[in-house]
Amino acid sequence: MNLKYQNQIKIILLLVCSISTIYFLLARLGFIFPVTDIAEVLCLKGCKSPQAIHSAIPGNELLNYSQTVDKLIGENIDKSKTSILIEKSKHRITLYYNQKPIKSYPVVFGSSPKGDKLKEGDRRTPEGIHRIKDLYPHSSWSKFMWLDYPNAASWRKHFQAKNQGKISWFNSIGGQVGIHGVPQGSDQMIDNQENWTWGCPSLKNQDVDELYKVVKIGTLVEVLP
Repeated sequence: MNLKYQNQIKIILLLVCSISTIYFLLARLGFIFPVTDIAEVLCLKGCKSPQAIHSAIPGNELLNYSQTVDKLIGENIDKSKTSILIEKSKHRITLYYNQKPIKSYPVVFGSSPKGDKLKEGDRRTPEGIHRIKDLYPHSSWSKFMWLDYPNAASWRKHFQAKNQGKISWFNSIGGQVGIHGVPQGSDQMIDNQENWTWGCPSLKNQDVDELYKVVKIGTLVEVLP
């Protein structure tokens, strides 16, 4: 192989490494989706319109709130059968088991609760279908059930908003959205429907502790306006 071709290969490798590094940094900063999500974000396999998963409870009441989940379902709960519906306008989060509503809890959101989350710092809760990606104790808010925002659908909405001029092209998509409790002794914020978070759904600590015990990584979470 002559020197000319060697130099061309070096230049190509350098370009590939540079582009890969830039892409990785942009993905880490929330400006572009991960490589693993390309097919879904770009709808290379076809995009389906989101379908409602849960049948919402009529009215604004909290279903079975005075009863424990253990008594409502039993002690041997199959976590693969649980799912969650969050209704932002009703400040209500409901646990479902085998697609049937079991128990509701009061919930609050970010200080800008109306509308779907489109960018970092808009203090909105992402709507649509999500999954729990991790669960862990939290030193300030009791428990944290981390949602998979941004997922492919989130990225599509984010870029559509940029294309429509709703947000700037310099805005990142954000992340670290999860269901959690409140600072110790602050249950009144839930009773008073004080939307205090940066966009995360927030419950009373006793409620988030109970919910935490019956879900797992992969549990479906549907968020309605």
